[in-house]
Amino acid sequence: MLSFPVGFKIYLALEPVDMRKQFNGLWAAATEQLREDPRMGAVFVFANRDRDRIKLLYWDGSGVWVLAKRLEKGRFSWPRATGSRLALAPAELTLLLSGIDLDKTSKKSWYNFK
Repeated sequence: MLSFPVGFKIYLALEPVDMRKQFNGLWAAATEQLREDPRMGAVFVFANRDRDRIKLLYWDGSGVWVLAKRLEKGRFSWPRATGSRLALAPAELTLLLSGIDLDKTSKKSWYNFK
């Protein structure tokens, strides 16, 4: 399982992305679709239309990482929100990748990820 520090920035693309995209295509999607500079050190999360494939893009300071996952059955539950992206806390990304529907969960009023 992936784990990121608590203050780590994660941006989830709300619109589907063509999973044939590799390093350059995902970099362009982060820049143009999400309007963020991938060099800032955030993780960018993309899924296909069927939500059964996911790719993460991350710049570590010396190069670009692309991580991919394909579900053998089922699909990821993608949060509903307005805009082109959604900022997630590392714990929320872990829940999403574990198959938890973020729309059907809620944080306690006293809890803050940031």
